[in-house]
Amino acid sequence: MTHEIFRRARVVAAGLTAGVLLAGVAAAAPAVAAAPAVSCTSGKAGLAAKLQKDITAALANRKGTVAVGLYDRTTNTTCSLRATTSFDSASTVKVTVLATLLWDAKKHNRYLTSTETSLATKMITQSDNASTTKLWNQLGLTKIKGFLTAAGMTKTTPGTGGYWGLTQINVTDEQKLLKLVTAKNTVLSDNSRAYILKLMGQVISSQRWGTPAGAPSTVAVHVKNGWLSRSTNAWRVHSLGTFNGGGHDYMMSVLTVGSSTMDYGVATIQGVAKAIHKDLVPVTVSAQRFTPTSQPAEAFPAVPAG
Repeated sequence: MTHEIFRRARVVAAGLTAGVLLAGVAAAAPAVAAAPAVSCTSGKAGLAAKLQKDITAALANRKGTVAVGLYDRTTNTTCSLRATTSFDSASTVKVTVLATLLWDAKKHNRYLTSTETSLATKMITQSDNASTTKLWNQLGLTKIKGFLTAAGMTKTTPGTGGYWGLTQINVTDEQKLLKLVTAKNTVLSDNSRAYILKLMGQVISSQRWGTPAGAPSTVAVHVKNGWLSRSTNAWRVHSLGTFNGGGHDYMMSVLTVGSSTMDYGVATIQGVAKAIHKDLVPVTVSAQRFTPTSQPAEAFPAVPAG
């Protein structure tokens, strides 16, 4: 491929067309934008304030940009931070690819083929990129966009030219997806939802880091992570997780960009996850270690790392 894969964004000076200040009127000092704050609501007394405090504390002094989404059906609790900020999806988009495949199969009243089942399993449980590319190309952008519309994921933009790892996602849409996967709806059949959760529950141990960190032994864990290094803003490290059992039913999305290393991004996500699990399910947690070491960057077939 000879054409340039990435072009540097052109920065347009915001003040080029600004009006001239009237003589004798002093220019006001530019306001410094305050960092966005974690926002939480809950049907359980005191829980929102505790979550807001603990998530904020977990992110104190962490570098990079972090977005957080939490929804707990049990207590009708939500938390959000930078919910509409866009990120390169990396491999978190693989859940969307699987959901699209199942949605489309349902529309045509058919089961997945043995080949599709094999590709889907490797795509989710091992984060296999070649399998993802095959399914992405099979579906095509029309079907992928069709699913996004049906799911109400209006701010998710599929990567073009086969660059699925550069799909633009945000916390709001990822939480919509996780809600569809975890509760009865008209977009995904019950069998489809169960299949997605089954595969997310069978992710290989070396990739079960992120949102599962600190999860109590009383809940079933389903996870899909993504990680990608590019020449600008260093590492994108993301984690989607759903957790149910023992009277609890909650999900979270944590998206990050700007970590100097993958491990730094993982640590940021896990600090948030531990705070959330502790506040929602205040019990003694089982010993869980989800700390990858020397985890390579995902070599997206169409997205060169770095």
